[in-house]
Amino acid sequence: MSGSFSGTKILVTGGAGFIGSAFIRLALASEAPVRIVNLDKLTYAGNLENLEPVAGDARYRFVHGDICDAALVGSLFQEFSPDAAVHFAAESHVDRSILAPQPVFETNLRGTFTLLEAARAHGIGRFLHVSTDEVYGSIAAPLEADEKYPLRPSSPYSAAKAGSDLLALSYYTTYRLPVIVTRASNNYGPYQFPEKLIPLTISNAFEGLPLPVYGDGMQVRDWLYVEDHCRAIQSVLEKGRDGEIYNIGGNRSLANLEVVRQILQATAKSADLIQYVADRPGHDRRYSLSSAKTMRETGWRPQTVFEDGLRRTVDWYRANAGWVERVKSGEYQNYYARNYENREARLSRLGER
Repeated sequence: MSGSFSGTKILVTGGAGFIGSAFIRLALASEAPVRIVNLDKLTYAGNLENLEPVAGDARYRFVHGDICDAALVGSLFQEFSPDAAVHFAAESHVDRSILAPQPVFETNLRGTFTLLEAARAHGIGRFLHVSTDEVYGSIAAPLEADEKYPLRPSSPYSAAKAGSDLLALSYYTTYRLPVIVTRASNNYGPYQFPEKLIPLTISNAFEGLPLPVYGDGMQVRDWLYVEDHCRAIQSVLEKGRDGEIYNIGGNRSLANLEVVRQILQATAKSADLIQYVADRPGHDRRYSLSSAKTMRETGWRPQTVFEDGLRRTVDWYRANAGWVERVKSGEYQNYYARNYENREARLSRLGER
């Protein structure tokens, strides 16, 4: 990494997940003397295969553990004495938070609190809390959310993230802990667990399975290639101001159905695979955010055109069928059945509670 944090010691939480592992791989791709400790519980979406390219790097260390474990977190801060923490660890899937809300509040709130307390007790140069555009809720066109836009989360997941954002920022206001919050739009790219729209659609398309589309498929999302997101986090680490929020978007808004159609074209599959299913409860219609502040203050810009990033992603999943097969076994099959099979009847029961 370059800039003011060159050679720094960074504690990364959730570094075996999709975005966290991409950040670690990017940070270690240079010859900079950065050192990284990765604390990850290895839940269903945490996968050490994501970090095989750096597993032998002397600058990298993995610690298996829970961010809610105050003793473990405190000991890591004491032993490693990180200059910065980049906090990715979260229960991050909306559908799972609807099926079982408790884990998102345990991890996203209690876990964030545990980390903040350790950072306060042991001292740290920068605490970067990674969040989501979903905290802003559904936004009517043509509006975009800037960092001062009201928070209107719609799901247990986004409510837990909004709460953890506010908790982190309160530690800056009250304790002057050097906290920064970033809020990114929908990420996509290699190594993404196949429960989110793009990897799910790609993997199902390759297998000739139905491609589930919620409602009419016209929900609009801004798409951000994961490496662009990680470069933005690096830029904010180096140039961001304590106590501030920074939005990170890809500047490419598309309806979900259009994304599915582009994947069908890239995989040479028929639109007959599209299967419209009952919409998600409380499904936000449109996300849109402005990255103007981040670009102005850090000089970062998204570099990956969506069509290029999608092509790279499809090619990666095509070339890594074994990885996909391994992550889609066991627990994933149970989740997929719970979320998509007999969906209309199940959602009706949820609405009656």
